[in-house]
Amino acid sequence: MTSSTWADFRTAEPDFAETVQQRFQQYRHHVLATLRKDGSPRVTGLEVDFRFGEMWLGMMPDSRKAQDLRRDPRFAVQANPGPDDSMAGGDVRIGGRAVEVTDPEVIGRFVAEVGPPQPFHLFRVELGEVVRTSVEGDELVVRSWRPGQAVRTVSRR
Repeated sequence: MTSSTWADFRTAEPDFAETVQQRFQQYRHHVLATLRKDGSPRVTGLEVDFRFGEMWLGMMPDSRKAQDLRRDPRFAVQANPGPDDSMAGGDVRIGGRAVEVTDPEVIGRFVAEVGPPQPFHLFRVELGEVVRTSVEGDELVVRSWRPGQAVRTVSRR
């Protein structure tokens, strides 16, 4: 899978990246999908952070989701849909690879700015796909981006 950093995405598609980031920042908790050892899906909650030109996933030490990502870094994260059925801001998800960060300098910088409970696992996101689905007028509009490609838009009534 070809992947890209959050900074690469922002450079390639700044408006789309801003829309996606704002959607994730509307709520604190989101839904992460990882792969269990047997290949079946695991869905859990987590927080997403955007900082230093990267997208980050932090989690408790030795949590099942951290164990999943250490074994198989593929994931998808779905933005919290909100308190009702309005889907204000659309439905947003990101898929890719989560790379565990062990560099003490990077972790220290993150801790200094965020102040997470310690110890914790920190993963940097490598984007494989970004998708936003929204209702615009009487159309369902799906915008998707993959590294090295322009945003693709599909609309249907």
